[in-house]
Amino acid sequence: MEPAVHLDGITKRFPGVVANDDVDLLVERGSVHALLGENGAGKTTLMNVLYGLYDPTDGDVYVDGDGLETASDDAAHRYTQAPRRFDSPGDAIDAGVGMIHQHFMLVDPMTVTENITLGNEPRKWGGLAVDADRARRDVVDLCDRYGFDVDPDATVADVSVGVQQRVEILKSLYRGADVLILDEPTAVLTPQEVEDLFSVFDELTAQGKTIIFITHKLGEAMHAADDVTVLRDGKNVGTVDTGDVTREQLAEMMVGREVLETVDKPHVERGESVLTVDRLSAEDERGVEAVSDVSFTVHEGEVFGIAGVDGNGQSELIESITGLRRPTTGSVAFDGDDITSWPRQRRIDEGMAYIPEDRHERGLVMEFDLTENGLLGSQHRPPFAEHGRIEWNRARSHAQDIIDEYDVRPPNRDATAESFSGGNQQKFIVGRELERDPSLVVATHPTRGVDIGSTEFIHDRLLELRSAGKAVLLVSSKLEEVQGLSDRLAVMHDGEIMDVVDPETVTEEEIGLLMAGEPLPDESTAVSLREVPAGGHASNEETASDDAGITAGGGER
Repeated sequence: MEPAVHLDGITKRFPGVVANDDVDLLVERGSVHALLGENGAGKTTLMNVLYGLYDPTDGDVYVDGDGLETASDDAAHRYTQAPRRFDSPGDAIDAGVGMIHQHFMLVDPMTVTENITLGNEPRKWGGLAVDADRARRDVVDLCDRYGFDVDPDATVADVSVGVQQRVEILKSLYRGADVLILDEPTAVLTPQEVEDLFSVFDELTAQGKTIIFITHKLGEAMHAADDVTVLRDGKNVGTVDTGDVTREQLAEMMVGREVLETVDKPHVERGESVLTVDRLSAEDERGVEAVSDVSFTVHEGEVFGIAGVDGNGQSELIESITGLRRPTTGSVAFDGDDITSWPRQRRIDEGMAYIPEDRHERGLVMEFDLTENGLLGSQHRPPFAEHGRIEWNRARSHAQDIIDEYDVRPPNRDATAESFSGGNQQKFIVGRELERDPSLVVATHPTRGVDIGSTEFIHDRLLELRSAGKAVLLVSSKLEEVQGLSDRLAVMHDGEIMDVVDPETVTEEEIGLLMAGEPLPDESTAVSLREVPAGGHASNEETASDDAGITAGGGER
């Protein structure tokens, strides 16, 4: 093995927490190496040490993009190169190490091109000015080379979360790192974009580049990596060749127990309508129509799923339902009441829980501790507020209950939200919303950034709510999640619902066609659950129970 990176006995301590405990990591030059583990296992902390964001408490960092040369036996160090001490990410970049973080580090008012070239802009006139034309050409060439469909002139604040992630990837590629670290890089990408990214991995490694990517997704690690290192509770459990291990073995290494990856969805009788969306349209921030004449109903004891590529109106639709955006036309009814003009707080008070797409913007106040964040949406009503005063003992107990029940790590209710990993932030939000005892849960990407053990737990909780007669509206970019949990599945494209199908009869390939705006082929056996009203033509609504025998191709079941 010719190592490109060797982390030798890395220990990183924070007050009251040992994030990394004597961790060794050896990464072969020109390989793809996955760092796998549960949320809070120490993966990102370890990579932040490599990237110069943290100083290690103990241990050495060896890096050389051209490969580390082993020293003779009498050398002071095991390599001819001395161990590195990165005082900042700038030092790491200079040494050929780049990192794409799970949470975006972009400047919203600036364009895609400006963000990608920031700090490395090409100059003209003897260095007196930025050569904006050349910068744009460089970004266009980069997008073409790696197959990213990104508008170089778009303002970052105006593009979808998925496009922002791609900008982060391009920003690191622009700097030409020899060792490229990616922290949960596929969290917001579509299945096709994920495959495109893995093709980029192949191209980079063929040129001698080295890739380390942090993930909790077993399928990604098995598919894209040459080797996998598993961290659990801050320790290296082992490094394995992906050709010599199974998904089940990796899952057990991650969580220390057997994990069931299949969803056990018991039969539940569908009850009364809880949420009705009727011919709803909505505009995005630019005043462009993002949702077009959408209608559907979610019932008691049902998970109604919505699949689609990010940026096809799902965000605007959900914000219109939850009171964060005013629709231009149409209505939203909740438990029989027209709530289209209701404020957000009233919807919460009446039993609508919301797990938001962007946990930083909509789910948490990052400067607040978990006790304060646990109160959000409930700070004005019992049992947390009495006679205009917050009952802090109850608030602290409530936050601790969420931490214990949802395995939030580290279990410190007094720590600020920004100090937790993304997965643990997500688990806290899910716990807060589900513990409201809602009649409707609007869950957008509920397991984004969450490890396999916690994903299993969240899925079980959503299905428990379904069994208890609650309604669940689920939006997810994970096809296996939305297909496995949903009783009915709508697919959105360009602001419209292409079809509502039976998730048990539709294939992933057919869902992909609908996501791309293509109708299902005539030979499809997928059962369409789109309502056919008395007029005879299909509306943008779900089916009544008596037409569930119609196939998407138009034939009888």
